[in-house]
Amino acid sequence: MKTKVILNPYAHRWNALKQLPEAEASLKNAGITYDLEKTEKPGHGVELASQATRDGYECIIAAGGDSTINEVVNGILRSGNNGQDLPILGVLPMGTANDLADNLGIPKDLDQAAHVIASGKIRMLDVCQVNDRYFVNNSGVGLEPYITTIQSEIQRVQGIVRYLLATLIGIYRKPEWEAELIWDDGSYLGPVSLISVGNSPRTGGLFFLTPHADAFDGKLTFLFGGAPSRLGLLQLLPKAMRAGAGNVTEDSRTFESNTQSLSIKLNRPSPVHADGEIIYLDAKQLTYNIFPAKQPLLLPEK
Repeated sequence: MKTKVILNPYAHRWNALKQLPEAEASLKNAGITYDLEKTEKPGHGVELASQATRDGYECIIAAGGDSTINEVVNGILRSGNNGQDLPILGVLPMGTANDLADNLGIPKDLDQAAHVIASGKIRMLDVCQVNDRYFVNNSGVGLEPYITTIQSEIQRVQGIVRYLLATLIGIYRKPEWEAELIWDDGSYLGPVSLISVGNSPRTGGLFFLTPHADAFDGKLTFLFGGAPSRLGLLQLLPKAMRAGAGNVTEDSRTFESNTQSLSIKLNRPSPVHADGEIIYLDAKQLTYNIFPAKQPLLLPEK
């Protein structure tokens, strides 16, 4: 296959650039011939993936974290080919959290990930959309992206610990919104601390805010809720870190459901993220949709 690798050198705080020789060796050992381009700024991956799609590349490999995958998917789907013969998406997980890779069982070992790209199974991944931005793992409104803005400012702590520290700071500050939500078979009007819309269960490396989400079921899975006090939010935190029994959806202060579309109106602006990337700092009105089985993706054989 004619293959393009799009590398985000900044992923995992520049560790992706340090891993480039290892990544190239893994691709070579897997027998993959490719052209490589590096992103130079936020949003550049969208431009590169869009051009690669127009240039007829059959496979585009996102080498980086969840935001890199997000940019590549947005580039593919904005390429103007009207959804015909989309390039197959491959993933080399080189980010901090690598949520989508972990959610879908893509190995983080680069040799193994390259083997998946070379010989894996193609599955058609659901693609979600918030306003005009596509995403494939998770999007959040309220506390979750507010925490993301905090963690981006933390310099001295790295990795997953940075996400946890930012979460504790966010809970201490306790932002809250009045929201109107309307979905396929229901609605809600009232206070919320967070709204999470998932295509997959885990986000932020630690949190299972939509633990029942399935990236191949053709549905958005969303959760909203909150608590009237900081102590209440702290009580929700360990539940938000569980995928199985005792997870956050079992708490009476949260509500989870599935839908094809979701509209959100807020009384005051909130940041919004898509696949961990802040796409709005001050949104008040959002529309979510899903495109079932939209993006071909290489996954391990089961």
